[in-house]
Amino acid sequence: MKTVTVELGEQRRYPIYIGENLLGDPQWLTPFIRGKQVCIVTNTTVAPLYLSQVEDALAGYQVDVVVLPDGEQYKTTATIEEIYNCLLEKRHNRTTTIIALGGGVVGDMAGFAAATYQRGVDFIQIPTTLLSQVDSSVGGKTGVNHRLGKNMIGAFHQPNCVVIDTSVLDSLPQRELSAGLAEVIKYGLISDREFYDWLNDNLAALMEREPRVLSEAIERSCQNKAKVVAADEREGGVRAILNLGHTFGHAIEAAKGYGNWLHGEAVAAGMVLAAELSHIMGWLSSRDVDHLCELLKQAHLPTSPPIDMSPEQFLDIMSLDKKVIDGGLRLVLLESIGQALVTDKATPEQIRQAILAEFQ
Repeated sequence: MKTVTVELGEQRRYPIYIGENLLGDPQWLTPFIRGKQVCIVTNTTVAPLYLSQVEDALAGYQVDVVVLPDGEQYKTTATIEEIYNCLLEKRHNRTTTIIALGGGVVGDMAGFAAATYQRGVDFIQIPTTLLSQVDSSVGGKTGVNHRLGKNMIGAFHQPNCVVIDTSVLDSLPQRELSAGLAEVIKYGLISDREFYDWLNDNLAALMEREPRVLSEAIERSCQNKAKVVAADEREGGVRAILNLGHTFGHAIEAAKGYGNWLHGEAVAAGMVLAAELSHIMGWLSSRDVDHLCELLKQAHLPTSPPIDMSPEQFLDIMSLDKKVIDGGLRLVLLESIGQALVTDKATPEQIRQAILAEFQ
């Protein structure tokens, strides 16, 4: 078992536990529960697999459960109502703890409910997909989608702890595993060239779910994210580099309908677009872009946007992104492999050129 700590100041640090068969062990949960009430939020896919283990670990507590439908298309304010309804009907008070048991959609919605119920209650993340283990469960971003934009309604609300049971990845569909690897590759691109090189050497083992290699990839991803979050909790500066590929990716998700492209798939294509734009800006070589494409292909991830999306459609949707400041679109690009920057210097014509290049 490994521990990564997110340092947000002496009174607000929290641990990320990484290991096998952690779900049924109360020692990773009960020290972080203040009261006697717990609400587990999960979904129809995860509940039959892992809910009973978590319930067993919480013997002695009032445990209520909300089982949500599975899918990005359900990440809405209407679905959040189901969580509020349970909390109110079961009379949960301000010392309750909400536990998110599921992937990124469950974690984002449970966290947003925790941030807003009675103006904020405790919550714990138990992520069950690779993508949520290395990305969305860490850092305190919570929220829901709007038909005009992804994650446009939300709050920063840090968990008390994150419990990553790597054994749950055995049941993860291969497409979901690949989607998670997009975020893993992102960490190497933005701030850790050594990790990027390590991924090149170990991607085949990751695709085969070799436990030791998976555990190391998760740990190093969490270390990279924890370092960025500690430096900039609310994305006022450096934390924005975590959005590499996301502005393009969110446009793909919005255009194609949430859930039709998995988040990690959209981010993968978005990272290629960001790399191509970085090449156009004079920072990356064409060889760097080609190498990234090959790595993503080995992970069974898309390297081109949907064929029916035009540059104008991208620009129109991206203009609604949260990262638009005073009319200028801020994008995360790459000065080199392992070094990201945030810039608003890319022109619409350069962005259009980058998009068109991926259709050649």
